[in-house]
Amino acid sequence: MPPVLRKRIIPCLDVEKGRVVKGVRFLDLTDEGDPVDLAARYAAEGADEICFLDIAASHEGRGTLLDVVSATAREVDVPLTVGGGVTGVDDMRAVLRAGADKVTVNTAALARPSLIADCAAAFGRQCVVVAVDAKRAAPSWMAYSHGGRTPSGRDAIEWIGHAVALGAGEILLTSMDRDGTGDGYDLALLEAARNVADVPIIASGGAGTPQDMVRALAPGRADAVLAASIFHRSVHAISEVKRRLHEAGIPIRPVAA
Repeated sequence: MPPVLRKRIIPCLDVEKGRVVKGVRFLDLTDEGDPVDLAARYAAEGADEICFLDIAASHEGRGTLLDVVSATAREVDVPLTVGGGVTGVDDMRAVLRAGADKVTVNTAALARPSLIADCAAAFGRQCVVVAVDAKRAAPSWMAYSHGGRTPSGRDAIEWIGHAVALGAGEILLTSMDRDGTGDGYDLALLEAARNVADVPIIASGGAGTPQDMVRALAPGRADAVLAASIFHRSVHAISEVKRRLHEAGIPIRPVAA
């Protein structure tokens, strides 16, 4: 029998000016705390991974905040995915050396898709996560760049398929329409992405309850769920989410006693 692939719970740290922030549909950001403190807390509470996104790096035309990444990496013993401002192989190398296990690319990859292949060739596709910020543009979705500020003109689903063909090892798929709303993940978006991607998909945008995560992790949808507000504000604990997923028959890594 093939091994059972366990689903992952991933708290997300959207970082701006060295602080974790959270908004609704990428707007009206509020301060949620220190990234190092929050990462350590989530790792201790049973997170499977931590995602650290420097959300202003591309917009401000700079690299990732490597000092904050390094400080965060020293405090966690779970995989750390980092993104923001990565424009080339050298940038990705620097982020990995700062302590990341995987690196996300978005804006630079939309501008120069060969970046995905270059990074996969240099470090292995398991390190390369393509982040896709998708906003509904009937009948499909459009991919946005620069932290959700700029429409790329690319159909998000077609872009996901292209990114996988180029060497993306995972897709971090955020519904801009659902981000921060607590209305649940965009299941239609996840299903459309699954139809073109044979690599893991991380669902992002809209988590409000553990049941939202159960739905997102159903067959034909996502392999992992990312959430921010419900964890930052202690609406739901990681242990509670994992208990509910286990009760729903979804394979997860248990929280250590």
